Amino acid sequence: MKFFEQALQNVNLEFIDNQNANVYSLEDISSLNFLETNKVLVFAYLDNSIEAISIFWSLMKSNHCIALLSPSLTNHFKEELEELYKPVLIFDNVRIEISGYDNLNEKSIKYFQLIKKDIFRIDDEVKILISTSGTTGSPKFVKLSEENLIANAVSICDYLPINSTDVTPLNLPIFYSYGLSILTSNALKGGRIICTNDDPLKKEFWESFHKYGYTSFAGVPFVYEMLDRIGFTKKTYNSLKYFTQAGGKLQDALVSKYGQYAYENGLKFYVMYGQTEATARMSFLSPEFTLDKVGSIGKPILNGSFSIDETTGELSYIGPNVFGGYVEKREDLSSFVAEKVLKTGDIARIDENGFYYITGRLKRVTKIFGNRINLDEVETLIFKQFDVSVRCVGFNDSQLVIFTTDGELDLKELNKFISTDLKLHISVVKSKYIVGMPITLNGKIDYKELIKMYGAK
Repeated sequence: MKFFEQALQNVNLEFIDNQNANVYSLEDISSLNFLETNKVLVFAYLDNSIEAISIFWSLMKSNHCIALLSPSLTNHFKEELEELYKPVLIFDNVRIEISGYDNLNEKSIKYFQLIKKDIFRIDDEVKILISTSGTTGSPKFVKLSEENLIANAVSICDYLPINSTDVTPLNLPIFYSYGLSILTSNALKGGRIICTNDDPLKKEFWESFHKYGYTSFAGVPFVYEMLDRIGFTKKTYNSLKYFTQAGGKLQDALVSKYGQYAYENGLKFYVMYGQTEATARMSFLSPEFTLDKVGSIGKPILNGSFSIDETTGELSYIGPNVFGGYVEKREDLSSFVAEKVLKTGDIARIDENGFYYITGRLKRVTKIFGNRINLDEVETLIFKQFDVSVRCVGFNDSQLVIFTTDGELDLKELNKFISTDLKLHISVVKSKYIVGMPITLNGKIDYKELIKMYGAK
C-alpha cells in the first residue's frame, strides 16, 4: 500500500462496525499479517463487514495481488475460478474447507493457503483484479494498479464535497468498482466510514442512516427506481449533504425528479459515468446543471478526456485511471500495459456546451428484419409514453422482447405502440410480465438472464 500509505499518513480516518458500533482506526483494521513474502495471487470473497474491510486494507499493505470477488458466488463458480488461477491465499467466510488448501487463522480471521504452491510471476503494478461479471464468476478480470486507484480517488475528491467530518456508508459492495471507489475516495479525506451490508431498499439501512447521520449515499439506477416507488423524495434527511448515481443510465424523468428534490432541499445530486476499466469514474454532471442538462453524463473528470469516433459514434476515454489490460488466465498477470485509449462501447454525442450524452450501447443493439434497434432508446421511449420502467432485449435477431413488473400495464397496447412507432410488424414485438427483474450482484439489470428467461418459456 505504498501509495495509499503515503496518502493516508496524516488522515484522521475511522471505521465503524455497524453490527456493534465499535470504532476502529485504519491501523487497527490493517494489522493482519499474512506469512507469504513473495507477491502471490489472493482470492478475496469479501462483503462490506468490518472483518472483510480489515482483510482488504491488510492485503493492500502487503505486496500481494488481490482479486475482489463476491462471497455470494456459488461454490461451483468459485471452484472453477480457483482451478483456473490457483490462488495461493483464499479468504472466504462461507466455506469450511477447500480441497488442496490448509485452513489457517489470523486474529480470528479464517483463510486458506494452497498446500502445493505453484508460484508464478505477477507484474509489480498489478494490485487489484475485478471480475467483468460479478454474477456468473467470469474468469475475465480487469487489472488495476495502485496508481489507478489513487488517480481515480483523487479525481472523485476533486468534484464530490468529501471532507473529514463525513459519515459514509459502504452501501455498495467493494468487489464492484463503484463500491470500491466509495471506500478509496472517502479514505483519502478521512471522516467515518460505516462498514455495513445494509441495503438502501430495506428499513435497516435507514435506521442506521438516522443512527449515524449519513452525509451521503450511492445508488445504481435500479435502486433509485425503487426509492422513488417507496417515496424517498417525500421525506427529508437532516444529515444528508449529497447523493450519487452511476452504474448505468437513470431515466431522464427520475434524474429531473431527484435533481429538483436536491435543489429544493439544499442537497447535491451527482450523476456520474464510469466503467471498471477506468477504475470507476470517467465523468460527472455538476449538480448546478442537473436540471438544465438532463440525460447528460457531464464532462470528463480531472485529468481525463473524451473523444467520439466520427464513424461509429463510440465514446473513448484517456486518463491515468485506465486499466492495465484484461486477465483470462493466470499467465496474463505477468504484464501490466496501460491502455492509451479506452473504448467504452457506448455511443455518445456532445452538445454545444461540451456536455456528453450516452445514446446507447454498441452491444445493446439488435437487428430485426435488417433494422438496427437501440434497446436503450426503446426503454426510454416506453417510459416517456407510459411512465413505467421496462427492460428490453433482442431475441435471436427476430423478436423485440419487453419485460415489465407493472401488472396494470396493458401489454397489447404496449405492443401496438412499439410496432407502430418503430414500424415493426406486430408479430415480432413481444411483451411479458414478470414478478421481479433479475439483478446482478452489482445491482444492475441482468439482461443475459432476461434473454434466458424468454428462451426457456
